[in-house]
Amino acid sequence: MSTTTSHDPLWPRAGGWPAASDGPADVALLGIGTWRTSLSPTGAHATPAAVRDALRRYSLALVASPDGGGPLDLGALTVVDHGDVAEPDGPQGEDRARAAVGRALAAARVLVALGGDNALTVPAALGAWGDSLGTAGLVTLDAHHDLRDGVSNGSPVRRLIEAGLDPRRVMQVGIADFANSAPYVRRAHDLGIRVVTLDDSRRRGARDVVREALEVAGAAGGPVHVDVDVDVCDRSVAPGCPASVPGGLGAHELRALVRALASDARVRSVDIAEVDATADAPDGRTVRLAALCVLEVLAGVALRDGAQGPAR
Repeated sequence: MSTTTSHDPLWPRAGGWPAASDGPADVALLGIGTWRTSLSPTGAHATPAAVRDALRRYSLALVASPDGGGPLDLGALTVVDHGDVAEPDGPQGEDRARAAVGRALAAARVLVALGGDNALTVPAALGAWGDSLGTAGLVTLDAHHDLRDGVSNGSPVRRLIEAGLDPRRVMQVGIADFANSAPYVRRAHDLGIRVVTLDDSRRRGARDVVREALEVAGAAGGPVHVDVDVDVCDRSVAPGCPASVPGGLGAHELRALVRALASDARVRSVDIAEVDATADAPDGRTVRLAALCVLEVLAGVALRDGAQGPAR
């Protein structure tokens, strides 16, 4: 998706962030374009580049600061781009991705991993947790449980639990009717995973759901990873997600959840998954939503400390 943008010195654009250096950063970007084990045909490996391109459509300003003052300028944050992991699928690819995540977080407060299908959640989370797997937590914004057998974009949550993640510190938000089989729903229940259905999420609102999610995922005091599977959204706003269905979350609901989660210092890493840039609508609405989710993570980080730059 190519963008043509005007130039205005008073309208600085998002994106175009420098490559990683040795200095501290607030947010690190890393492309993990997994796609080879997808249960649906996908060109999700093209999505990290498309999201970077779409970011140039947006500014770095929030309309108002939390105290009701003027705009909050996210340009005060230091953001670096670590590029893409080469061939992140398969055991060797996952090892490369895990190592790249660990390097990125060594000098950053928060990592945003750009997918790619949902298989990226395994190396993104494990790389971010490192030696803290025993106390780590996971929040998924997803219509699906991702507890399938085998190795695919439908199995990351099961694989993380098998790697040592305590399922009692997993909270899944947005689980949808007719998007999961009864055996996998029972599996989630038997494992002790906390589930907030799509209907309950909409009824309760972002603030209440996020409060519970962080209580669950952060119960042991370890780092929290957030998996943002954009197919939790309604198909009208996410046609580039192979598994999105009519009746999912609105774009504004997803954005509110992402910002609220990223506002908490326990969240160390976020992945944005399941967007196929090659199957998007002509106006690129799904990729644009993914780009806005990146900016919502930045907004959350800024709201932690008033956008005063790196806190080292």
